[in-house]
Amino acid sequence: MPNVGDGICIIRSHGESDDVFSEIQKRGFEIVDLTCFDVKKVQNKAVELAKDNYFVIILGKKEHPEVRAICANAQKYSNNPDEVFVASNIQALQEIEQKIKSSKKIGVVLQTTQTKEFLFDVIDYLSKICKILKVENTICPSTTLRQQEAKKLAQNSDLMVVVGSKKSANTTHLAELLNRITKTIHIEHQNELNNYCEEIKQAQSIGVTAGASTPDSIINEVINKLENIN
Repeated sequence: MPNVGDGICIIRSHGESDDVFSEIQKRGFEIVDLTCFDVKKVQNKAVELAKDNYFVIILGKKEHPEVRAICANAQKYSNNPDEVFVASNIQALQEIEQKIKSSKKIGVVLQTTQTKEFLFDVIDYLSKICKILKVENTICPSTTLRQQEAKKLAQNSDLMVVVGSKKSANTTHLAELLNRITKTIHIEHQNELNNYCEEIKQAQSIGVTAGASTPDSIINEVINKLENIN
């Protein structure tokens, strides 16, 4: 980034930290903030918990840009940056169990694409070892709805096909969730179906779902390919 900017800088839907916003403005760029409303909500909830001296636990993938921004904002307003922790599973929380037990107040927020099942598991675990536990359910409503509809479809399918980027958090979580219900394959493109011809031919009923950002054209190509194989 040059020392002095003249133009527009777009903030993507995953959001950024306050420090990044300040740096962009200092460099002279106009900011177009496209941070998702639900992502902004998580950031605000995490900051509120940090300001109220909670040990903040963020449920999500540490290296995901959305989580990095949530973590950076919470750390900025926490008296101790070490009291902001990212956990992608229960095992990560178990590793800091003594720190959790010694903390007066524990606050929890979630990456918007996490599952309710993970949230419930975390609540069950933390409620047994925390003095005070405050949980903010910050899962995106549309993500929850998509997961619920896909679960219903999976319950009546021999095989589920999830279409979308393998780098997409909401798509990978969807595939993991459905795989607990029935056999599930996660693909990005119709050509990948060639690797699963036997599974497709053996299935009596096949359900297809997709990540939030998967184009309809890609989904239709996958459906047409499935019909040709079967």
